[in-house]
Amino acid sequence: MIAVNGRFLGRSVTGVERFARMLLGQVHDRIVAGAEPPRWTLLLPPGVAAPPEWPRFSARTVGRGGGHAWEQIHLPRAAHGSTLLNLCNSGPIAPRRSLTVIHDALVYDLPENFSRPYRTMHRTLGHLIARRSQIATVSGFSRDRLAAVLKLDPGRIPVIPNAADHVDAIVPDIDIVAQLGLIPGRFLLFVGSFAPNKNLPRALEAFARVARPDDRLVLVGAAVKSFAQNGIDDVPPGVILPGRISDEALMGLYRAARALVFPSLYEGFGIPPLEMMQFGRPVLAGDIPPVREVCGDAALYVDPTSIDSIAAGLERILRDDILVDDLAARTAARPDAYSWSASTDDLIAALAAI
Repeated sequence: MIAVNGRFLGRSVTGVERFARMLLGQVHDRIVAGAEPPRWTLLLPPGVAAPPEWPRFSARTVGRGGGHAWEQIHLPRAAHGSTLLNLCNSGPIAPRRSLTVIHDALVYDLPENFSRPYRTMHRTLGHLIARRSQIATVSGFSRDRLAAVLKLDPGRIPVIPNAADHVDAIVPDIDIVAQLGLIPGRFLLFVGSFAPNKNLPRALEAFARVARPDDRLVLVGAAVKSFAQNGIDDVPPGVILPGRISDEALMGLYRAARALVFPSLYEGFGIPPLEMMQFGRPVLAGDIPPVREVCGDAALYVDPTSIDSIAAGLERILRDDILVDDLAARTAARPDAYSWSASTDDLIAALAAI
């Protein structure tokens, strides 16, 4: 039996939670089709409901409370005798028959980005889980970094990639473009949290240097409380902040944007570039290994540590129609290299090896 840590179902959907939902949705579809035995049980904290679209999963509310205390005390008791699956960076230390997906090594590589309590807990938790049970991750880059910091053989860390084919099932809300006062093909888009590794202060200064009065940069996302420094202080003219929006609205912006701006200093994978490429639209990205792994030659790369480099890239992407068309053509093959179905195959194989 597979017991699934359902704590994530009580949280807002960001990249990590979407990863978990997409994989479990694929598993549920296979159960319905008879391709996967009905051996999966969602273990839920009090107050967290099982998604109604997954009726073929059994589900149980277990224990008391929530958060890390529920995860460490009540979840392992309820999962006794099963293989426990933790898809969102954390899980209980006690079970040896468990698979925990740790999405990146950010808390080890850039600990200063996090509050002291957060980084202390998650660094310790990662070491203990890796020592006692099986971990997996989402990219070759994250595999190699986690292997280095946790002193593991990288060949023993399965890679279960993200994908972007979920966007095909979402009907874009095109009204969002007019609601924000935007012109299709004339605005840039950023999607993500305002965490330090996303590099927004440099990107905003670069945009301020090159923007003309009718240029727009839309920042979809918000601050994340786990980081020591959050948010943005100065917003240049032409920058629009709609906050968190629906998936339908986001797809409308992807479809209408001139390009995605993804200037990250550090990522474990990077879903937004793949989502943008699913619409055949260009990406300007920080030149870091995990983004190269995902985007290949289908992005315009800049040095994310250099405001001059980011500004030069923005100038090119805003003014050079031939470059934009060339990048758009190159995007066609990149999303095809990843799919949630293939990643579900990887997940099931990793569970079978435990």
